[in-house]
Amino acid sequence: MTMSNYRRLLRGAALLSGLATLVVMAAPADLSPEAIAERIKPVGEVHLAGAQVVEVASGPLNGEQVYTKFCVACHATGALNAPKFGDAAAWGPRKAQGTDTLYLHSINGLNQMPAKGTCATCSDDEIKAAVDHMLSAL
Repeated sequence: MTMSNYRRLLRGAALLSGLATLVVMAAPADLSPEAIAERIKPVGEVHLAGAQVVEVASGPLNGEQVYTKFCVACHATGALNAPKFGDAAAWGPRKAQGTDTLYLHSINGLNQMPAKGTCATCSDDEIKAAVDHMLSAL
C-alpha cells in the first residue's frame, strides 16, 4: 500500500468515526400493559366509502358456517370426487357407514380430502357440525 492510499484510508476512518454516534434511549417510566398499548396503538384507520362492516364470530362456527366457508368449494361442485351437497345418491353409501365413520373420515381425511378438509383450524366439533349440516340436506 502506498503512503498516499494509507493516508486516504486513515482520513476515511477518521471521518467515519466522527460520524458514528451512539444513541441511547431511556426506557419509559410506565411499563404497564395499558401504557404500552397506548404507545403502540395505530395512528389512524382506513375506511372505504360504501364498504360493509362484517361481523366475525368470536366463538365456534356452526355447521352451515363451516360448510359455507370451507367445504363448499368441493362439495358444491363435486371437485376431487367429493359428494355434492344434497345429492342423496352420492351420499347414500357414505351415510350407510354411520355418522361416526363420516365424522372420522372428515376429521382424519379420506382419499383426496385432507384432514378437516380445508379447515385446519376447525375443532372436531365444528367438523362434525358441518357433516351434520350436509346430511341434513338429504
